[in-house]
Amino acid sequence: MAQTRTGALVMIPLAEAQERVLAGCGILDEVTLAVGDARGLVTTETVVAPELVPPFDNTAMDGFAVRSADVVDAPVTLNIAGTIAAGVPPDITVGAGQAVRIMTGAVIPPGADAVVMVELTETSPDGEEVTVAQSVPAGNHIRGAGEDLTVGQTVFGPGEVLTPGHLGVLTSLGMYQVKVRPKARVGVMSTGDELVEGPQPLEMGQIRDSNRHTLLALLAEAGCEPVDLGSMADDEAGIAAGIRAGVEKCDALLTSGGVSMGDYDYVKKVLEEIGDMSWMQVAIKPAKPLAFGLVEGIPVFGLPGNPVSSMVSFELFARPGLRKMMGHSPDTWHRQRVTGRVAQRLRRRPDGKTHFARVRVEYADGEFLVRSAGGQGSHQLSAMAAADALAVLPDGVGLDEGEPVSLLVLR
Repeated sequence: MAQTRTGALVMIPLAEAQERVLAGCGILDEVTLAVGDARGLVTTETVVAPELVPPFDNTAMDGFAVRSADVVDAPVTLNIAGTIAAGVPPDITVGAGQAVRIMTGAVIPPGADAVVMVELTETSPDGEEVTVAQSVPAGNHIRGAGEDLTVGQTVFGPGEVLTPGHLGVLTSLGMYQVKVRPKARVGVMSTGDELVEGPQPLEMGQIRDSNRHTLLALLAEAGCEPVDLGSMADDEAGIAAGIRAGVEKCDALLTSGGVSMGDYDYVKKVLEEIGDMSWMQVAIKPAKPLAFGLVEGIPVFGLPGNPVSSMVSFELFARPGLRKMMGHSPDTWHRQRVTGRVAQRLRRRPDGKTHFARVRVEYADGEFLVRSAGGQGSHQLSAMAAADALAVLPDGVGLDEGEPVSLLVLR
């Protein structure tokens, strides 16, 4: 693939970097889970209905079970032969000129072929008779056995993301376990002597560790199981021990900071020693530096330390790789792309890179209108927090008002 050279630095295209990451992310082995733990996970099996749903003919309404032939000339008055409640097997047969009071979900009694809803009836003061005001056809308000699912019917196949509706279907069939790809357990580690945890006043040169908390939240949003590995000082032995401990209990690992070209980028030194890593300078802004590889067979993403760069790098590289690991279909690995129209000029400078601008999106007059969300520096996290999308700006001077723009939808 084509590469971009800026001075002595060779940058690779975004697509090439993404291909390298995806190639290194293997799919997790299937597990069997209780349906209560399976929401949002991806099935690995074909689910076939072992029984009818519903299992018997039942009424969709409170009312009276009747023979439709008896109400053709409505209004008519019928004798009430009894009452059937939901959950009770019927012990009444509806004969000519008779009706049976019936509650929603109750079994249709023998002899009846229709239900008249209670609003179309009037019961006599002694409760012995009911007058039906309108005729109804056979099958009226009856939910037939197997109307939803029949025995042997394929309910859904492998690759299905389990929603609450899917889980309801499984339990309606008496199926309380399902085979799925599990959530990826992903550890998050921040590094840097300058990082501080907690609300105490900062000393000169210190900053608060926002990246770790941001990445943990992004992982949860992506359907992963986030594991907080804490913050590490700039110490090679400590960082190495932390990474080794992380890969022992996680399916993947994210680090934040220490992957650039500086003398104090200890994460880079450690990962070179204990992992099989690729060090990439991607032709994008923000999030140009990226480390990716395997440590003891576990994917490790070395994300840049600037807050916006860390988030954008997660969106472009880590999120797709992790969703692949959890069995999601390729068309859902990346954020949804839509086309919008620039409502306020989006400026940039030519530098050989694709820029991902943080933007606000408004839907008006049948299209997405795009404006800057604020400052575009890689340290300006507030604009990222305000953004609905990332606007993809090709190399050049930016886009003028009215021009179309490709968007990565964040929410």
